[in-house]
Amino acid sequence: MRPSVRGVLLDRDEQLIIFRRLVPDREIYWSIPGGHVEPGDDSLEHTLRRELLEELGATVTGVTPLTSLSYPWKDEVKTQHVYGCRLATLDPSLRHGPEFEDPSRGVYEVVRVPLDPVEITSRHLIPEPVAAYLAENITSLPRLIRT
Repeated sequence: MRPSVRGVLLDRDEQLIIFRRLVPDREIYWSIPGGHVEPGDDSLEHTLRRELLEELGATVTGVTPLTSLSYPWKDEVKTQHVYGCRLATLDPSLRHGPEFEDPSRGVYEVVRVPLDPVEITSRHLIPEPVAAYLAENITSLPRLIRT
């Protein structure tokens, strides 16, 4: 199974940027931007930067490896490489990719939340191992992520 990356992205006000996902025939859920490593990606950091540009129209600084999480998923083992980073620019007009071309994939609503564990535990944030990591470490993010 291809590994994935997730970007724990802080804005200038040190709020966490997440997605509120509205998908037809599913309950609302939340997620951290990111996605699968593609064959043309040079590195995990390259994957992260590509995904953040596609999903948010964002460029970032201070990319910092935070953790790697592996867990069972669809009879295999899924690995998420979680990076912290800081928002440099955000231009929603640059968002592109299958997430925005296929209406059946739903809506990716960008939301900013304070660095409070309740902001994670009160939402159905997936994948759950990433949510658990964030709930435990969210208040430490500003000092963990490079400036």
